[in-house]
Amino acid sequence: MNFVRSDAVAKIRQKIDHPVIDGDGHVIEYYPVVRDLLVEEAGESVAQRADAMMSGSGAIRDLPRDQMHRFGAFRATWWGVPSENTLDRATSIAPDLMHARLDELGVDFALLFGTSSLGMLGNQDEELRRAFARANNRYYAELFCGHRDRMEPVAVIPMVTPDEAIAELDFAVGELGLKAIVMSGLALRPIPGAEDVPGAKWIDTLAHDSDYDYDPVWARCEELGVSPTFHQPGLGWGSRVSRKSYVYNHLGHFAAAGEATCRSIFLGGVPKRFPKLRFAFLEGGVAWGLSLYSAMFGLYDKRGKQGIEHLNPANLDRPLLLELLGQFGSKAIRERLDRIDEGSRFLSDPDDPGGDRDEFAESGIGGPDDIEEIFTRRFYFGCEADDPMNALAFSKKINPRGAELQALFASDVGHWDVPDFRGILPEAWELIERDLLDMSQFRAFMCGNTVSLLTGTNPDFFTGTVIEDSV
Repeated sequence: MNFVRSDAVAKIRQKIDHPVIDGDGHVIEYYPVVRDLLVEEAGESVAQRADAMMSGSGAIRDLPRDQMHRFGAFRATWWGVPSENTLDRATSIAPDLMHARLDELGVDFALLFGTSSLGMLGNQDEELRRAFARANNRYYAELFCGHRDRMEPVAVIPMVTPDEAIAELDFAVGELGLKAIVMSGLALRPIPGAEDVPGAKWIDTLAHDSDYDYDPVWARCEELGVSPTFHQPGLGWGSRVSRKSYVYNHLGHFAAAGEATCRSIFLGGVPKRFPKLRFAFLEGGVAWGLSLYSAMFGLYDKRGKQGIEHLNPANLDRPLLLELLGQFGSKAIRERLDRIDEGSRFLSDPDDPGGDRDEFAESGIGGPDDIEEIFTRRFYFGCEADDPMNALAFSKKINPRGAELQALFASDVGHWDVPDFRGILPEAWELIERDLLDMSQFRAFMCGNTVSLLTGTNPDFFTGTVIEDSV
């Protein structure tokens, strides 16, 4: 078969002078191959447990509605990969075909994430979770051999415990030689005392207030030269637990999960303790990142070490309060001024918080400059081509301190979001056609920010690729 660029793609490529890097495409794993590798890693019994996960959602459909919340069941993704567009389905399965079509799509280099492997990262069955990650990483390394000049498969790293994360980092990066990783950005842990209720979980975001110390994981990432990326779904917790609608659960879920991990990493001080690392939060867009970035300044100003003293109950002028209420309070208030202490501790308990008042101390930041530096130089945000909010990342008039956040082009080819792979570059180009970005900003979005993410931890990331000289 011959794969020829459309006129739209050809015209765009003529107008730009830089590579196009897809920061988040997807592979659809061919399960029979993965299963055989899984048997090699962990045996037939573990493979049979994987079969249950891969056999569809019949178990959830058959569960009585009034039991779904108890078991943590919800309406998850259904019909999530190309079908009518059979060429695109095959392209996601076969690396040879993807490699052959990249020019047609207008893409020079692509990071390719898994599909079923991502869904297993948070599985509560430790033996299955770890073996499935190991089998899939072998699958990626073997199938993409000979194609890594234009495509880099992304290793999956389970993060339920630091030990399992380090073990898989050492294997996938240290032994297999994979150069990119994706980690689970949170862990759903049983609520103590409710272990017999499968749906009773609390969310550990792996940095701030975690049950584990993940610093050894971040340290190993630095040593191996890999940038942590997170592609964590936000389905099945919070408000996204509908028993009947995937659409209801899907809306905003990647943003919710990315925001939780980003907030935890920032307040947990990870960027300050590991200055070589870059962190990417994928498929949720950038609007949530701008909201968090903006809010952080206000919280630091009003509830930082100095600002919080403005709210200290010890600084309340009690005589003045009584005087003002005596003068301006209603009759009902004035008649009860002798009872002013009743309820006075509500939101103003002088014994709070019972520990360090500086809730930014753990973050290690010294002021607003650090907030800006981390959000604009250390954090990256994966954005699908059809999201018009991508332009907000580059809006210096809106963003605090005139900042530009590092949004990166992340097509999501392979999943239902992209009905035709050939449309990803024209969709991204609409940011230029609508005067939302200038050409230098488009270059950063389509190429520069992804290069920065990957070479910030590994300067040799693109060595041996077709874009080595360009980047």
